[in-house]
Amino acid sequence: MESALDYWSARALLDWQIEMGADEAMLDAPLDRYTLTDARPAMAATKQAAPHAPPRLEEPDPVAIARAAADAAPDLEALADAMEGFEFCDLGRGARSFVFAGGRVQARVMLLLDPPHREEDRAGVPVAGPAAVLLERMLGAIGLSVEAPDTDSAVYMAPVLPWRSPGDRAPDPKDLAMMRPFLDRHIELAGPEILVVMGSVACAALMKGGGLHRLRGRWDKVLGRPALPIFSPAHLMANPLAKREAWADLLLLRSLLDGEAR
Repeated sequence: MESALDYWSARALLDWQIEMGADEAMLDAPLDRYTLTDARPAMAATKQAAPHAPPRLEEPDPVAIARAAADAAPDLEALADAMEGFEFCDLGRGARSFVFAGGRVQARVMLLLDPPHREEDRAGVPVAGPAAVLLERMLGAIGLSVEAPDTDSAVYMAPVLPWRSPGDRAPDPKDLAMMRPFLDRHIELAGPEILVVMGSVACAALMKGGGLHRLRGRWDKVLGRPALPIFSPAHLMANPLAKREAWADLLLLRSLLDGEAR
């Protein structure tokens, strides 16, 4: 006759069964668990609804925000404040200067320039250094000047982006797109009769149909105004042979000015 298990042997066997996964004692008679009130519901009824995904937050639209801010600006001073406070364009965080405009407001001709480079960023003006000297010579050759006191002979100018890109690299098209509403409003508030789109970046920002080399020499329309693409002073300094084409473009500008004056 076998002897009964002592406490420690029984405890060891119980621990072993638990480790093997036997976590409930068996009865001496069959048990229909489906008749119990606390029985687990059928599998089909226990399927839980998939947890609701958190609502997706819509990302802000920088272009729409820029358009609203630009449309709300009643004058150039307010527009400059709105542009400088626009937080979606990262270029403003790395640039030294905010370059808004130069020349004479309400001039007949408005120059739309490439973004500031190093010298413009340091000086805080649209054109600086040797490029500014060449630009004044170009304008002077057809009777215009940045410093002219009268609106017929003066020019007004603004870059298509008010901040320098790091390393003077070509700006991201997204930056050009988000700042475009400010540029359009700038043109409306300045009220020029003629636009001169000066530089490859300015041309890409405002005109369609190809690059500057393809479009130059032909009048087009921007915001309902005559627009002439032309090489920038920086390009002409790096490519002196292009000065002949630039002179032809300047004569086109002078012809239109003279034609409107008659």
